Amino acid sequence: MSDVKSKVSDAEWRLRVDLAACYRLVALYGWDDLIFTHISARVPEGDHHFLINPYGMTFDEVTASSLVKIDLHGTKVMDSPYEINPAGFTIHSAIHAAREDAQCVIHTHSINGVAVSATRGGVLPISQQSIFVLSSLAYHDYEGVALHEGEKPRLVRDLGDKTFFMLRNHGLLTVGSSIAEAFVWMYLFEAACTIQVRAQAASSELIPIDQKIIAGAQMAAKQATRNAGGGLAWPGLLRKLDRIDRSYRD
Repeated sequence: MSDVKSKVSDAEWRLRVDLAACYRLVALYGWDDLIFTHISARVPEGDHHFLINPYGMTFDEVTASSLVKIDLHGTKVMDSPYEINPAGFTIHSAIHAAREDAQCVIHTHSINGVAVSATRGGVLPISQQSIFVLSSLAYHDYEGVALHEGEKPRLVRDLGDKTFFMLRNHGLLTVGSSIAEAFVWMYLFEAACTIQVRAQAASSELIPIDQKIIAGAQMAAKQATRNAGGGLAWPGLLRKLDRIDRSYRD
């Protein structure tokens, strides 16, 4: 796979490096579920082409060269020795097709995320992290393993124009205008769920945050993070990965 870099544009290679980094970070933070979730990113040029992980490779093994380029049907559009899981792309393809702003879609089955998704109340307004999530959160009821094309319209309808998507009894999903943005949103989503699980275990009397604060949370998040991580957090996360293992760049 060493010749992939020579076959793609500079823009696509940068996207590949960022997406491989995102997979490594999801593994580093413990949100991966063996090989059974996905992160996809729209290729900057081309006719609805996307990058996704090679099926069977653990997230801490993914590299820029190993990512597979596919179309909206999950068909490979560039030679690769690796296959993908077409069924796993069902959710991603639906969102990418419906949302031009969905440059990156991250879906996880994290323990805390699934735990909260299985509660009637969903995300509760009890932490600073939760207010950012609640300011742009949608829910989708569980329909079984996401294998069926017929579920796509309902996924798109339920997501609407939201950034955070809780798949009930299933997991978490974020949509971003960049890989950096989608990752930072997922970090906040996961943090909100983790805090909630711990708070509910510690006490039955939780302190709710005023709805007026939640209403202004999106603007506050962009100011605090410099557009959801692209300015500060993402470069720092790449430096963290480089200190641990730079092989994701290969």
